[in-house]
Amino acid sequence: MNPINSQKNKSLRFSFLDGVFASGMVGFTQEYFTPFLLILGATAKHIGVLNALPNLVASLIQLKSADLVEKIKSRKKIINIFVFLQALMLLPMAFIALIGAVSPALFIAMVVMFTSFGALANPAWGSLMSDLVKEEKRGEYFGWRNRTLGFIIVAATFIAGIILHNFKKINVFDGFVIIFSFAAIFRIISWYFLKKMHEPSLEYNKGNSFTLLNFLSKIKKSNFAKFVLFVSMMNFSVNISAPFFAVLMLKDLHFSYMLYTVITATATLTIYLTIARWGRQADKIGNLKVIKFVSPLIGIIPLLWIINRHPIFLVFAQIFSGFLWAGFNLCASNFIYDSVTSAKRTRCIAYFSALNGIALCGGSLLGGFLLQKLPNLFGYKILSLFLLSSVLRILVGIFMPMKLKEVRPIEKISNNKLFFSIIGMKPLLGVERKTVRY
Repeated sequence: MNPINSQKNKSLRFSFLDGVFASGMVGFTQEYFTPFLLILGATAKHIGVLNALPNLVASLIQLKSADLVEKIKSRKKIINIFVFLQALMLLPMAFIALIGAVSPALFIAMVVMFTSFGALANPAWGSLMSDLVKEEKRGEYFGWRNRTLGFIIVAATFIAGIILHNFKKINVFDGFVIIFSFAAIFRIISWYFLKKMHEPSLEYNKGNSFTLLNFLSKIKKSNFAKFVLFVSMMNFSVNISAPFFAVLMLKDLHFSYMLYTVITATATLTIYLTIARWGRQADKIGNLKVIKFVSPLIGIIPLLWIINRHPIFLVFAQIFSGFLWAGFNLCASNFIYDSVTSAKRTRCIAYFSALNGIALCGGSLLGGFLLQKLPNLFGYKILSLFLLSSVLRILVGIFMPMKLKEVRPIEKISNNKLFFSIIGMKPLLGVERKTVRY
């Protein structure tokens, strides 16, 4: 075997092991920051800040990620430094849970630092991984990787939910001490495997550097800049309501931690059950085709929660949600890899992530503000917020992708055929219209 290919394959194995333990950390944290804040006595404004401020700070600090890589001349070193710091930040979170009654603001500050350290590592990690995986196999590989690791996230989420469910009868704070401590251990182990990865050589040329203002100035001409604007606007629309699904379930509907975990994990499980299928299709028909197909449908998700809030119905709503987000998230990431050269990839990923983080922050803050102003809908102000988010998602999902172009040769396929190929069925006679082409 070619020595270079051997190094790449070994690095991908270490990357997978890193992903296994990083996924354990994600499962023990991402769905439980909001519930922990709620038991600290947080208000809706606190929840909005929790989902806004980490994204804002991480976005702004992430703008320096590419500069740090170019200064140190190593993506791997940047990844290792900030992943280790992210692991350390979980320890004070566990301590906060141990002492119990603390200010919600203190915990939010911990989450801001935790998120920021992870954000600084992400562009370098994305750039490194895109060099390790063959271009024509990215959809298949990342689909397989995300699906496999996603099952671990779901399992960890359920385990964390069971821990909290059982400790609620004793002292729920002790349950959070356990899950945050395990999350720290998992991240340390993932850091160990990241250190063993090989970094392909990359030429660091000042000619490949450009500022955020340079990037934004090309928004009318650059296909990639338009794509970043589209995804940012979609995330803004989504995050107007996204932080408040947990509030609706835990505070308004009084769901148990176990029921909350089941409903939340259903979407995550669906994402990873379908993501590999989306990846294989995207390799053939292009990432943009998938994005254009799923984007308007994402606007329907909040409407389902308005229609019915019975737990069984919400499980099916989450299956629908996970199916769509699997295609959107995977293809949005892979579209970046296809659109920019290796030398510029770290900076482009940083700018993409930064602008999306600012959009997420803006959406959360607006949602938290509007939640106090909007009228009740079927007895809940949150449902009015869901309706607003739904309308914005649909408008962004329909109109903004029209200005985008695919960046590589693809097969043409109708929307009907794409849908049935993803769910693993052939269309019935008369359902597929062969005149519909992308």
